[in-house]
Amino acid sequence: MKNWLEPIELEGDLVKLIPLRESHKPDMLAATSDGNLWELWYTSVPSKETLDAYVDFAISEAEEGRALPFVILEKTTNHVVGSTRFCTVDAPNRRVEIGYTWYSKSVQRTGINTECKYLLLQHAFEVRDAIAVEFKTNFFNFPSRNAILRLGAKQDGIIRNHRIDKQGNIRDTVIFSILNSEWPTVKTSLEYKMKRTY
Repeated sequence: MKNWLEPIELEGDLVKLIPLRESHKPDMLAATSDGNLWELWYTSVPSKETLDAYVDFAISEAEEGRALPFVILEKTTNHVVGSTRFCTVDAPNRRVEIGYTWYSKSVQRTGINTECKYLLLQHAFEVRDAIAVEFKTNFFNFPSRNAILRLGAKQDGIIRNHRIDKQGNIRDTVIFSILNSEWPTVKTSLEYKMKRTY
């Protein structure tokens, strides 16, 4: 999977995903302030206090070839409404994770998440020839777990005592995946959902 992490832009009917840059910090803060997303204890959404470190880490991961972070632009307003990234890249085994995903409160349950995941999955499977795409979330993040299942991913398992979160709690992480053999059916399902949304 040579050049898996080349900067790319992905565009659908509702959104455009563009590589995250330092200059996006003010727009990202405005996006996270829509719903005070950082108050959700089981997520890692940046706040005013943590935004610099959040963006700096994402950019350093990109520079090291371990991730490709994006900001999500809503096309009707051209405003940043969230962020997501390819991460945990295992190029020799053609596996990648889609993670660090969050959306402004005002665009949740609007079809934007479905289209973003569709664009990322299509790129991973059809352009980069991935054999599997993973998703991970906190055990207690039930909205995220349900959203991942609605995409068509299957739960692989739970890593118990996986990490210690920002409050010092020991986190269990739920892992999901979509395999390349499953992508055609998942793609059909997502396209059906997007047609109904638009």
